[in-house]
Amino acid sequence: MVLEMKVPEGSNFEALKPVLPVFLTYVLSFIYLAIYWNNHHHFLQAVNRVNGKILWANLNLLFWLSLFPFVTGWMGDNHFEIVPIGLYGVILFMAALAFKILVYFAIKTREKIRKSAKFTVSIND
Repeated sequence: MVLEMKVPEGSNFEALKPVLPVFLTYVLSFIYLAIYWNNHHHFLQAVNRVNGKILWANLNLLFWLSLFPFVTGWMGDNHFEIVPIGLYGVILFMAALAFKILVYFAIKTREKIRKSAKFTVSIND
């Protein structure tokens, strides 16, 4: 995302003023991505098995997160106008929904494994 920021022409702090909106949106998006990165890492450490549904849910999350640089740059370049902000919000919402779907499928897979294990144990007794 940082590659979208243009280098200012001047060598004083005043030259940084036009870059400030892009920088602020970069910081905001970086924080969001850092939260997702950490949550994803810790969450998947707790997952014992991965199936196709979890893989597709994970790719869904990756898709929405991959749009962050685009909407971040658009919002920063247009100085927080309503349409870029609206699209930024939609992308944030879709990423949150995608993460929730990922968690849902991981929990469902875990429950299915537990039920299968209980059934196997009761048959063997």
